[in-house]
Amino acid sequence: MEVIAHHDLENNYAFQSALYKTAEGKYYMYFGMYKGYGVVILDVTDPAKPRTVKYFNVMDPEEYPYMSTPKIQICEDLMIVALGGCLPFLHGAPPEHYKDVPGGFKLYSLKEDPENPKYLSTWLDGVEGWDLGVHRFTYNGGRYVHLTAGAPGFYMTIYRIVDIIDPYNPVEVGRWWLPGQFYGNQTKKTIERDHNGWFQGENYPGFVHYVYADTDNELAYLSCVGQGFKIVDFSNVKMPQLIGEVNMCPPFGSSDGGALCHTFMPIIGTQYALGTQEGDRFWQMSRERLDAKGINLYKGIEMFDVSDPTDPVMISVFPYPEVPEDYPYKNFNFCGLHKPGPFGPHNMHEPMSHKSWIENRSDRVYNCYFHAGVRVYDISDPYNPKEIAYFIPPDPEKLCWDLEMANPPLGTMEDMVVDDRGYIYANAMHDGVYILKCLV
Repeated sequence: MEVIAHHDLENNYAFQSALYKTAEGKYYMYFGMYKGYGVVILDVTDPAKPRTVKYFNVMDPEEYPYMSTPKIQICEDLMIVALGGCLPFLHGAPPEHYKDVPGGFKLYSLKEDPENPKYLSTWLDGVEGWDLGVHRFTYNGGRYVHLTAGAPGFYMTIYRIVDIIDPYNPVEVGRWWLPGQFYGNQTKKTIERDHNGWFQGENYPGFVHYVYADTDNELAYLSCVGQGFKIVDFSNVKMPQLIGEVNMCPPFGSSDGGALCHTFMPIIGTQYALGTQEGDRFWQMSRERLDAKGINLYKGIEMFDVSDPTDPVMISVFPYPEVPEDYPYKNFNFCGLHKPGPFGPHNMHEPMSHKSWIENRSDRVYNCYFHAGVRVYDISDPYNPKEIAYFIPPDPEKLCWDLEMANPPLGTMEDMVVDDRGYIYANAMHDGVYILKCLV
């Protein structure tokens, strides 16, 4: 891997980012904020010299001082920015004048001027009080946005489909959820039993964490934390129907960490799909937390054959990330901790069929593997995926906001996009964006 450039993003902690290419051939990156109110725009037409365009707020920081704009999707000249609530265990305690942010998204046009997005409308999920808001979503062009979002009367986030044929008036047209998420089907006793936990438990209902909408085949690939991976047919957007599923936890991803089933996405043009279990950021791993959770089960990346979407089958497991010879720890599970922590992957490069400006290779996979850095895999043989390159960022020298950490911060990758020229834009924890090139 070659480091082409680094940009500090004006001391903002970026989460998911999105790429846009103009008709004139200019490239722009748009970065959502892990904790913040807006979007950072970079001109990356020359990736060796990224230029700051601007930072702009999508919400009023005086009214909502504790929120996130965690995810961005861009297609067909439209930019969609998620609105979400912060998590105290990741972002620190809220300020005294905290006000719950309304969950949802804001819709902008980039067609007129990509450096000054034109505001079109806001869609809100309707939840009152604290709300995770819109967490993960996909937009592959057309009239529908496919979201995981909060909803009144439901536990955590469900799958919601919003029609933006009128971009000034987005309207929900369909939804799907896991059994146990709808409070209306439960008693006080079952609510107390089923929802006593964050990601797991004997009766834990799970929630819809991630959706990848394969709009060409009208199939949604859902990651449902402790309830595995699902495939949903949305050919009738008003009545999405579950057609296939595979349970993963256990033996994968249980105990501690992030979303037990985090990502499930097809590899465009093939009969295969990828699934992951999320690890976590080791700066929050206190001795007390580690001792309370026990030993973590495996979290990683898996390959599935989805040629029959009613019966997804796991066919291989990606190798453990290579540990450099000069790495200061024996592996990525310890990394200075007194016992193994919840190590695992995070966000992947997500090709989509209607986004010609991002790389779409059926033989290559890119993942931000938290403190194992950016990892690149050759999947030309889906039964034998091989790691071919990696980049581990340096430890951040300062933090983007005051935050108590149980351990010193490690260099940690969060999210990435690969453009059609092969340049990799990878966001690092409290350390801006690294622009890389894979030389293999």
